[in-house]
Amino acid sequence: MAQTMTWRSSNPALGTDAFRGARGAFGAESMTVAGTVHRTGISLVLMLLAAGYVWNRGPADSGVGAFVMGGAIGALVVAMITVFKQTWAPYTTPAYAVLEGFALGGISVVFEAAYPGIASQAVFLTAGTLGAMLIAYSAGVIRATDKFKLGVVAATGGIALIYVLSFILGFFGVNIPLIHSNGTFGILFSLFVVAIAALNLVLDFDLIEQGARRGAPRYMEWYGAFALLVTLVWLYLEILRLLAKLQSRRE
Repeated sequence: MAQTMTWRSSNPALGTDAFRGARGAFGAESMTVAGTVHRTGISLVLMLLAAGYVWNRGPADSGVGAFVMGGAIGALVVAMITVFKQTWAPYTTPAYAVLEGFALGGISVVFEAAYPGIASQAVFLTAGTLGAMLIAYSAGVIRATDKFKLGVVAATGGIALIYVLSFILGFFGVNIPLIHSNGTFGILFSLFVVAIAALNLVLDFDLIEQGARRGAPRYMEWYGAFALLVTLVWLYLEILRLLAKLQSRRE
């Protein structure tokens, strides 16, 4: 009998025992790591195409804000559907990629207008981080031990709590300098968040590998791709925020 996972990923898409009991029927095709990589590649292409469409509209287009709001809200709705209806992942994951692409494209336009060149830097740094973490995980340099998982999950939960608190206080006109400041502590906080987001990729790799090893059904390849997109979007946004803080100090 297959063992259940010891720790959950802090990624919300993989943090609810996503692969628990998910085994393909006898004779049915099972999930593979290679298949998940392929589905992730397709999803990333869709996201980049959607982001590129909004990007090409430029900052002067008044409709960019609508793409950000509509894409972000739509992506959140589709993400929730995907988490609770994993069998729909082959259809919801591409939709999530497109909607998130619209939002990221608009956000990138806004940051690019304020800090020229920042968007391309964030894209390359995100891709480089993904590649580095994948190589480190494949080579066994970073291992998803129980202590490692516990530390990353705890740190991610703490970051989420700070962001939620900041959101609530924002309604009362109160800002948390640690999050928005471009001072030393603000930059150190952003560096810490970027590091934790990157380490979440290791948890995603580990759980996807476990899902393939346990013979999860083929649709879980799309679900694994969705989970990786969630982490990559978070990583990109945090890198964008960090770069903006660094560039604002030079002005």
